[in-house]
Amino acid sequence: MSDANLARFEISAAQIDRVVAVFYGAVRKDAVLGPVFANHVKDWPEHEEKIAAFWRNAILRERCYSGNPMRVHVSRPDVKADHFPIWLGLFHDVLQQELPEHTARQWGALADRIGEGFRTGITSMRQHKDEPPKLL
Repeated sequence: MSDANLARFEISAAQIDRVVAVFYGAVRKDAVLGPVFANHVKDWPEHEEKIAAFWRNAILRERCYSGNPMRVHVSRPDVKADHFPIWLGLFHDVLQQELPEHTARQWGALADRIGEGFRTGITSMRQHKDEPPKLL
């Protein structure tokens, strides 16, 4: 998918909020991701608000998010690179159920790109400097 296809697409802040809320409801029930998130998220409404701001910043270009999500993920040893495919699978399921197909596809492509960046970043940042690179 080209950068042009990852550009702005039609979605409202309310739709973003809804997707985030439904998604984290699914995360809390997930056998793999639920315990990891439970170890770190103490205030779910606050977390969902922060993540919705992240997505509004990424999609709607609202300048409402400040943070370093890569640092947050890398600093938590129980967050593993192999969690991201699970995360993305759940996220795509929620996008498909909550949004029109075209919007779900576009947001899903953006999520895939971001998720792959996190997965790759976690793998490389946690690798010992003397080890050969892990080809993903």
